[in-house]
Amino acid sequence: MIRFRPLRAEVGRRVDVVLAKRAGVTRTLAQRALRSGEVRVNDAEAKPSYRLEDGDVVAGEVPSATFAEPAAEEIPLSVRYTDERVMVVSKPPGLVTHPARGHEAGTLVNALLGLGGPLAGMGSTRPGIVHRLDKDTSGLLLIARDDSAQAFLVDALRRREVERRYLALVRGAPPAASGTIEAPVGRHPVRRRRMAVVSGGRPSVTHYSVLGSGDGVSLLEARLETGRTHQIRVHLSHLGAPVLGDRTYGGASELAVRLGLTRPFLHAWKLSFPHPSSGARVAVSDPLPTDLAEVLRRAGLEPPAP
Repeated sequence: MIRFRPLRAEVGRRVDVVLAKRAGVTRTLAQRALRSGEVRVNDAEAKPSYRLEDGDVVAGEVPSATFAEPAAEEIPLSVRYTDERVMVVSKPPGLVTHPARGHEAGTLVNALLGLGGPLAGMGSTRPGIVHRLDKDTSGLLLIARDDSAQAFLVDALRRREVERRYLALVRGAPPAASGTIEAPVGRHPVRRRRMAVVSGGRPSVTHYSVLGSGDGVSLLEARLETGRTHQIRVHLSHLGAPVLGDRTYGGASELAVRLGLTRPFLHAWKLSFPHPSSGARVAVSDPLPTDLAEVLRRAGLEPPAP
């Protein structure tokens, strides 16, 4: 059962998005509860796309996720910043961000619970999570320690006030030393587990600049303006410079094998955000992990200074 009034940061947002976050379930389950009338807004049925207004009351029963509440696990995790309201951690490659079908345990959430201390949305399947990284992408993730901080940071993401910068080693070279990729991203029309640049997709913007180049590769810094699923990987592939080692979006090659790359070369290395208490900006950086630093060395390139 759930009952809540939207926080200030949630006013104007889609009810299915807020409900999914509040209940700790998938957006699909939240939409199902709204369409069936199991969850109502102001005691009336509401479409999943309804935009919440100040004073609305959302109440009802949300179907449970198909997996149990996550448990604390001792999984090594580097903390790059922490205080009483927020935390920034460095996610290692191979770790799923939160429990999902097929990954009910051994996730970043389990590692966060293992660290102890408060997290936003305790009792949900995604406590503390503000945004995600792909399983094989390493680097910085922003974590909320209380519900108000989480709502503030999620809203800051929506307002594009959270800056996320990535390092990507790509095959070949982009057409210019710097630029902006503005192309809509949505589900691939045939391969539904993949994303693609498609007409009618969600507006998506990625900025990039070349930091260095070697024999058949280029090191880029990519900055997200929007945050769609697989956005950087899809956009760079669309540009003709796929992330090296990315089997899904055209980055697999003999060169990747020769350099010893066993995953996509993509690392979230810089993160800045307004603090939910003061509004002052917090900036955090994360050096390349050992595996990617070694690949870069073999490619004859040096990692950039923080």
